[in-house]
Amino acid sequence: MKILSFETSCDETAAAVVEDGRKILSNVVLSQIETHRRFGGVVPEIASRAHTEAICTVYHEALKEAALSIEKIDAVAVTSAPGLIGALLVGVNFAKSLAFATQKPLIPVNHIEGHIAAAYPAFPELEPPFCALVLSGGHTSVIGVDTYTSFSLIGCTRDDAAGEAFDKTARILGIPYPGGKQMDELACRGDPKAIPFPSAAIRDSQYDFSFSGLKTAVINFAHKAEQRGDCLPKEDLAASFTHAVCTGLESRLEHVFQDYPYRKLVLAGGVAANSHIRAALQDFCRRQRISLFLPPLSLCGDNGAMIGAQGYYNFTAGITADASLNASAVSFFSFKAPKNKKSFSPSAGENPVKNG
Repeated sequence: MKILSFETSCDETAAAVVEDGRKILSNVVLSQIETHRRFGGVVPEIASRAHTEAICTVYHEALKEAALSIEKIDAVAVTSAPGLIGALLVGVNFAKSLAFATQKPLIPVNHIEGHIAAAYPAFPELEPPFCALVLSGGHTSVIGVDTYTSFSLIGCTRDDAAGEAFDKTARILGIPYPGGKQMDELACRGDPKAIPFPSAAIRDSQYDFSFSGLKTAVINFAHKAEQRGDCLPKEDLAASFTHAVCTGLESRLEHVFQDYPYRKLVLAGGVAANSHIRAALQDFCRRQRISLFLPPLSLCGDNGAMIGAQGYYNFTAGITADASLNASAVSFFSFKAPKNKKSFSPSAGENPVKNG
Protein backbone atom coordinates (compact mmCIF):
# COMPACT_ATOMS: atom_id res chain seq x y z
CA MET A 1 0.00 0.00 0.00
CA LYS A 2 1.46 3.36 -1.06
CA ILE A 3 0.63 6.37 1.12
CA LEU A 4 1.29 9.98 0.19
CA SER A 5 1.85 11.91 3.43
CA PHE A 6 2.19 15.54 4.49
CA GLU A 7 3.79 17.17 7.55
CA THR A 8 3.39 20.91 8.28
CA SER A 9 3.19 21.10 12.07
CA CYS A 10 5.98 23.66 12.56
CA ASP A 11 8.62 25.04 10.20
CA GLU A 12 9.26 22.21 7.75
CA THR A 13 7.01 21.65 4.76
CA ALA A 14 7.32 17.94 3.99
CA ALA A 15 5.78 15.29 1.77
CA ALA A 16 6.68 11.65 1.25
CA VAL A 17 5.53 8.40 -0.28
CA VAL A 18 5.80 5.37 1.98
CA GLU A 19 4.96 1.79 1.04
CA ASP A 20 3.46 -0.56 3.64
CA GLY A 21 4.70 1.59 6.50
CA ARG A 22 8.30 0.49 6.07
CA LYS A 23 9.69 1.40 2.66
CA ILE A 24 10.38 5.07 1.89
CA LEU A 25 9.90 5.76 -1.82
CA SER A 26 10.42 9.51 -1.44
CA ASN A 27 10.93 12.02 1.37
CA VAL A 28 11.01 15.72 0.50
CA VAL A 29 11.56 18.38 3.18
CA LEU A 30 11.70 22.15 2.65
CA SER A 31 13.07 23.90 5.72
CA GLN A 32 12.22 27.44 6.82
CA ILE A 33 15.29 27.86 9.03
CA GLU A 34 16.76 30.75 7.06
CA THR A 35 13.40 32.53 7.11
CA HIS A 36 13.07 32.37 10.89
CA ARG A 37 16.75 32.71 11.86
CA ARG A 38 16.67 36.51 12.08
CA PHE A 39 13.78 36.33 14.55
CA GLY A 40 15.57 33.87 16.83
CA GLY A 41 12.79 31.29 16.55
CA VAL A 42 9.72 30.22 14.61
CA VAL A 43 7.15 32.95 13.91
CA PRO A 44 3.80 31.11 13.51
CA GLU A 45 2.22 33.46 10.95
CA ILE A 46 5.33 33.49 8.78
CA ALA A 47 5.53 29.70 9.03
CA SER A 48 1.93 29.34 7.84
CA ARG A 49 2.54 31.57 4.83
CA ALA A 50 5.71 29.68 3.93
CA HIS A 51 3.83 26.36 4.09
CA THR A 52 1.19 27.77 1.73
CA GLU A 53 3.89 28.72 -0.75
CA ALA A 54 5.74 25.38 -0.54
CA ILE A 55 3.05 22.69 -0.18
CA CYS A 56 2.41 22.25 -3.91
CA THR A 57 6.14 22.01 -4.57
CA VAL A 58 6.77 19.24 -2.04
CA TYR A 59 3.67 17.38 -3.31
CA HIS A 60 4.95 17.27 -6.87
CA GLU A 61 8.53 16.55 -5.80
CA ALA A 62 7.45 13.63 -3.60
CA LEU A 63 5.57 11.99 -6.48
CA LYS A 64 8.44 12.69 -8.88
CA GLU A 65 11.05 11.22 -6.54
CA ALA A 66 8.90 8.12 -6.05
CA ALA A 67 8.36 7.86 -9.84
CA LEU A 68 4.60 7.63 -9.30
CA SER A 69 1.49 9.45 -10.44
CA ILE A 70 -1.28 10.36 -8.03
CA GLU A 71 -3.37 7.56 -9.55
CA LYS A 72 -0.92 5.02 -8.11
CA ILE A 73 -1.34 6.37 -4.58
CA ASP A 74 -3.67 4.38 -2.33
CA ALA A 75 -4.30 6.90 0.47
CA VAL A 76 -3.37 10.36 1.75
CA ALA A 77 -2.06 10.90 5.30
CA VAL A 78 -1.49 14.19 7.09
CA THR A 79 -0.41 15.51 10.48
CA SER A 80 -3.51 16.98 12.09
CA ALA A 81 -2.23 17.53 15.67
CA PRO A 82 -0.40 18.76 17.67
CA GLY A 83 1.52 21.79 16.40
CA LEU A 84 1.14 25.39 15.29
CA ILE A 85 -2.51 25.68 14.35
CA GLY A 86 -2.01 27.85 11.26
CA ALA A 87 0.77 25.63 9.97
CA LEU A 88 -1.27 22.47 10.56
CA LEU A 89 -4.26 23.90 8.72
CA VAL A 90 -2.23 24.33 5.55
CA GLY A 91 -1.35 20.63 5.44
CA VAL A 92 -4.76 19.42 6.58
CA ASN A 93 -6.67 21.49 4.02
CA PHE A 94 -4.34 20.51 1.19
CA ALA A 95 -4.56 16.81 2.10
CA LYS A 96 -8.35 16.97 2.47
CA SER A 97 -8.74 18.64 -0.91
CA LEU A 98 -6.40 16.16 -2.58
CA ALA A 99 -8.12 13.15 -1.02
CA PHE A 100 -11.56 14.48 -2.02
CA ALA A 101 -10.51 15.28 -5.59
CA THR A 102 -8.87 11.89 -6.15
CA GLN A 103 -11.31 9.84 -4.07
CA LYS A 104 -8.54 8.50 -1.83
CA PRO A 105 -8.90 7.60 1.86
CA LEU A 106 -7.78 10.37 4.23
CA ILE A 107 -5.71 9.36 7.28
CA PRO A 108 -5.14 11.69 10.25
CA VAL A 109 -1.84 11.22 12.09
CA ASN A 110 -0.70 12.51 15.46
CA HIS A 111 2.67 14.25 15.20
CA ILE A 112 4.12 12.52 18.28
CA GLU A 113 3.07 9.10 16.98
CA GLY A 114 4.72 10.03 13.69
CA HIS A 115 8.06 10.69 15.39
CA ILE A 116 7.90 7.26 16.98
CA ALA A 117 6.98 5.65 13.66
CA ALA A 118 10.11 7.13 12.05
CA ALA A 119 11.90 4.09 13.45
CA TYR A 120 9.83 1.60 11.40
CA PRO A 121 11.39 2.30 7.97
CA ALA A 122 14.86 2.29 9.54
CA PHE A 123 14.35 -1.01 11.40
CA PRO A 124 12.12 -3.53 9.60
CA GLU A 125 12.43 -5.90 12.56
CA LEU A 126 11.02 -3.40 15.09
CA GLU A 127 7.56 -4.27 16.38
CA PRO A 128 5.55 -3.21 19.46
CA PRO A 129 5.53 -3.43 22.37
CA PHE A 130 8.39 -1.09 23.19
CA CYS A 131 9.15 2.14 25.04
CA ALA A 132 9.74 5.41 23.16
CA LEU A 133 11.52 8.51 24.40
CA VAL A 134 10.29 11.46 22.34
CA LEU A 135 12.50 14.57 22.51
CA SER A 136 11.70 17.66 20.47
CA GLY A 137 11.29 21.41 20.70
CA GLY A 138 7.77 21.07 22.03
CA HIS A 139 7.63 17.60 23.56
CA THR A 140 9.52 15.44 26.02
CA SER A 141 7.64 12.23 26.75
CA VAL A 142 8.19 8.61 27.72
CA ILE A 143 5.56 6.59 25.87
CA GLY A 144 4.69 2.93 26.00
CA VAL A 145 3.92 1.69 22.50
CA ASP A 146 1.69 -1.29 23.18
CA THR A 147 0.51 -1.80 19.59
CA TYR A 148 1.01 0.20 16.41
CA THR A 149 -1.97 2.38 17.33
CA SER A 150 -2.21 2.02 21.13
CA PHE A 151 -0.03 4.23 23.33
CA SER A 152 0.45 4.77 27.06
CA LEU A 153 1.84 8.01 28.46
CA ILE A 154 4.27 6.98 31.19
CA GLY A 155 6.11 10.23 31.83
CA CYS A 156 6.50 13.72 30.40
CA THR A 157 7.91 17.16 31.09
CA ARG A 158 5.89 19.29 33.47
CA ASP A 159 7.04 22.55 31.91
CA ASP A 160 9.57 23.17 29.15
CA ALA A 161 10.57 20.57 26.59
CA ALA A 162 14.18 19.46 26.20
CA GLY A 163 14.45 21.08 22.78
CA GLU A 164 13.24 24.43 24.11
CA ALA A 165 15.81 24.28 26.92
CA PHE A 166 18.56 23.60 24.37
CA ASP A 167 17.39 26.53 22.21
CA LYS A 168 17.28 28.96 25.15
CA THR A 169 20.71 27.86 26.38
CA ALA A 170 22.10 28.29 22.88
CA ARG A 171 20.70 31.84 22.79
CA ILE A 172 22.45 32.64 26.08
CA LEU A 173 25.69 31.43 24.52
CA GLY A 174 25.15 33.72 21.54
CA ILE A 175 24.43 30.89 19.13
CA PRO A 176 21.95 31.84 16.37
CA TYR A 177 18.73 29.86 15.89
CA PRO A 178 18.59 26.91 15.60
CA GLY A 179 21.34 26.24 18.10
CA GLY A 180 21.19 22.46 18.49
CA LYS A 181 24.06 21.53 16.19
CA GLN A 182 26.45 24.19 17.48
CA MET A 183 25.53 23.33 21.08
CA ASP A 184 26.40 19.73 20.30
CA GLU A 185 29.79 20.77 18.89
CA LEU A 186 30.56 23.10 21.82
CA ALA A 187 29.75 20.36 24.32
CA CYS A 188 32.32 18.10 22.65
CA ARG A 189 35.05 20.55 23.64
CA GLY A 190 33.93 21.22 27.22
CA ASP A 191 34.06 19.56 30.62
CA PRO A 192 30.64 17.99 31.37
CA LYS A 193 31.29 18.20 35.13
CA ALA A 194 32.68 21.74 35.25
CA ILE A 195 29.38 23.34 36.34
CA PRO A 196 27.03 21.49 38.76
CA PHE A 197 23.70 22.22 37.06
CA PRO A 198 20.55 20.64 38.56
CA SER A 199 19.12 17.48 37.07
CA ALA A 200 16.07 17.55 34.79
CA ALA A 201 14.60 14.64 36.77
CA ILE A 202 11.82 15.51 39.22
CA ARG A 203 12.41 14.27 42.75
CA ASP A 204 8.75 13.59 43.56
CA SER A 205 8.06 11.71 40.33
CA GLN A 206 9.66 8.54 39.07
CA TYR A 207 8.95 9.22 35.40
CA ASP A 208 8.52 12.98 34.83
CA PHE A 209 10.94 15.75 33.85
CA SER A 210 11.31 19.49 34.46
CA PHE A 211 13.65 21.58 32.33
CA SER A 212 12.64 25.06 33.52
CA GLY A 213 14.85 24.87 36.63
CA LEU A 214 17.82 23.74 34.58
CA LYS A 215 17.20 26.55 32.10
CA THR A 216 16.97 29.08 34.95
CA ALA A 217 20.23 27.78 36.44
CA VAL A 218 21.97 28.40 33.11
CA ILE A 219 20.56 31.95 32.94
CA ASN A 220 21.67 32.69 36.52
CA PHE A 221 25.16 31.33 35.89
CA ALA A 222 25.52 33.51 32.80
CA HIS A 223 24.24 36.62 34.60
CA LYS A 224 26.62 36.14 37.54
CA ALA A 225 29.55 35.71 35.17
CA GLU A 226 28.55 38.92 33.40
CA GLN A 227 28.24 40.83 36.69
CA ARG A 228 31.70 39.68 37.76
CA GLY A 229 33.13 40.58 34.41
CA ASP A 230 34.17 36.97 33.80
CA CYS A 231 34.39 35.43 30.35
CA LEU A 232 31.57 32.94 29.92
CA PRO A 233 33.04 29.41 29.56
CA LYS A 234 30.87 28.47 26.61
CA GLU A 235 32.31 25.00 26.03
CA ASP A 236 32.04 23.99 29.68
CA LEU A 237 28.55 25.49 30.00
CA ALA A 238 27.31 23.61 26.92
CA ALA A 239 28.91 20.37 28.11
CA SER A 240 27.60 20.69 31.66
CA PHE A 241 24.10 21.58 30.50
CA THR A 242 24.03 18.63 28.10
CA HIS A 243 25.35 16.33 30.84
CA ALA A 244 22.52 17.44 33.16
CA VAL A 245 19.96 16.67 30.45
CA CYS A 246 21.47 13.24 29.78
CA THR A 247 21.67 12.20 33.42
CA GLY A 248 18.09 13.36 33.99
CA LEU A 249 16.84 11.28 31.06
CA GLU A 250 18.78 8.24 32.25
CA SER A 251 17.44 8.60 35.79
CA ARG A 252 13.79 8.54 34.68
CA LEU A 253 14.34 5.75 32.16
CA GLU A 254 15.95 3.64 34.85
CA HIS A 255 12.69 3.77 36.82
CA VAL A 256 10.64 3.03 33.71
CA PHE A 257 12.57 -0.13 32.90
CA GLN A 258 12.48 -1.22 36.53
CA ASP A 259 8.70 -0.91 36.69
CA TYR A 260 7.67 -1.94 33.16
CA PRO A 261 8.64 -5.04 31.18
CA TYR A 262 9.67 -3.20 28.01
CA ARG A 263 13.05 -4.38 26.74
CA LYS A 264 13.25 -2.14 23.68
CA LEU A 265 13.77 1.63 23.57
CA VAL A 266 13.20 3.91 20.57
CA LEU A 267 14.68 7.42 20.63
CA ALA A 268 12.58 9.84 18.56
CA GLY A 269 12.22 13.53 17.74
CA GLY A 270 14.49 16.33 16.61
CA VAL A 271 16.59 16.35 19.80
CA ALA A 272 17.30 12.65 19.16
CA ALA A 273 19.94 13.90 16.73
CA ASN A 274 22.09 15.13 19.64
CA SER A 275 25.25 13.02 19.67
CA HIS A 276 25.69 13.22 23.45
CA ILE A 277 22.17 11.99 24.16
CA ARG A 278 22.60 9.18 21.65
CA ALA A 279 25.90 8.14 23.26
CA ALA A 280 24.48 8.36 26.79
CA LEU A 281 21.50 6.18 25.90
CA GLN A 282 23.74 3.67 24.13
CA ASP A 283 25.75 3.31 27.33
CA PHE A 284 22.57 3.18 29.46
CA CYS A 285 20.97 0.48 27.32
CA ARG A 286 24.12 -1.65 27.33
CA ARG A 287 24.16 -1.55 31.12
CA GLN A 288 20.44 -2.30 31.35
CA ARG A 289 20.52 -4.90 28.54
CA ILE A 290 17.90 -2.98 26.60
CA SER A 291 17.69 -3.00 22.79
CA LEU A 292 18.11 0.59 21.60
CA PHE A 293 16.84 1.79 18.22
CA LEU A 294 18.34 5.05 16.97
CA PRO A 295 16.75 6.32 13.73
CA PRO A 296 19.07 8.01 11.22
CA LEU A 297 19.47 11.76 11.61
CA SER A 298 17.42 12.33 8.46
CA LEU A 299 14.38 10.85 10.21
CA CYS A 300 14.80 12.59 13.58
CA GLY A 301 13.50 15.99 12.53
CA ASP A 302 10.03 16.64 11.13
CA ASN A 303 9.50 14.81 7.84
CA GLY A 304 6.74 13.30 5.74
CA ALA A 305 8.03 9.73 5.84
CA MET A 306 7.29 9.37 9.55
CA ILE A 307 3.69 10.46 8.90
CA GLY A 308 3.37 7.96 6.07
CA ALA A 309 4.74 5.17 8.26
CA GLN A 310 2.25 5.80 11.06
CA GLY A 311 -0.47 6.51 8.52
CA TYR A 312 -0.19 2.96 7.21
CA TYR A 313 -0.82 1.46 10.64
CA ASN A 314 -3.64 3.90 11.34
CA PHE A 315 -5.31 2.87 8.08
CA THR A 316 -4.97 -0.85 8.78
CA ALA A 317 -6.57 -0.19 12.19
CA GLY A 318 -9.48 1.60 10.52
CA ILE A 319 -8.45 5.12 11.58
CA THR A 320 -9.55 7.42 8.75
CA ALA A 321 -11.25 10.80 8.43
CA ASP A 322 -13.65 12.62 6.13
CA ALA A 323 -13.92 16.22 4.92
CA SER A 324 -14.78 17.39 8.42
CA LEU A 325 -11.22 16.72 9.64
CA ASN A 326 -9.81 19.75 11.42
CA ALA A 327 -6.40 20.61 12.83
CA SER A 328 -5.72 20.94 16.53
CA ALA A 329 -2.87 22.63 18.35
CA VAL A 330 -3.06 19.93 21.01
CA SER A 331 -3.30 16.15 20.67
CA PHE A 332 -6.65 15.00 19.28
CA PHE A 333 -6.62 11.94 21.54
CA SER A 334 -5.86 11.10 25.14
CA PHE A 335 -3.16 8.59 25.91
CA LYS A 336 -4.34 5.59 27.89
CA ALA A 337 -3.22 5.14 31.45
CA PRO A 338 -0.07 2.97 31.44
CA LYS A 339 -0.33 -0.71 32.04
CA ASN A 340 1.18 -2.03 35.24
CA LYS A 341 4.32 -4.10 35.15
CA LYS A 342 2.50 -7.43 35.44
CA SER A 343 -0.07 -6.94 32.69
CA PHE A 344 1.94 -7.99 29.63
CA SER A 345 5.24 -9.58 28.69
CA PRO A 346 7.24 -8.17 25.78
CA SER A 347 10.02 -10.31 24.39
CA ALA A 348 13.37 -9.91 26.12
CA GLY A 349 15.90 -7.54 24.63
CA GLU A 350 19.13 -8.90 23.19
CA ASN A 351 21.06 -5.73 24.05
CA PRO A 352 22.04 -4.53 20.57
CA VAL A 353 22.27 -0.86 19.69
CA LYS A 354 20.48 -0.27 16.40
CA ASN A 355 21.74 2.69 14.41
CA GLY A 356 19.72 3.77 11.40
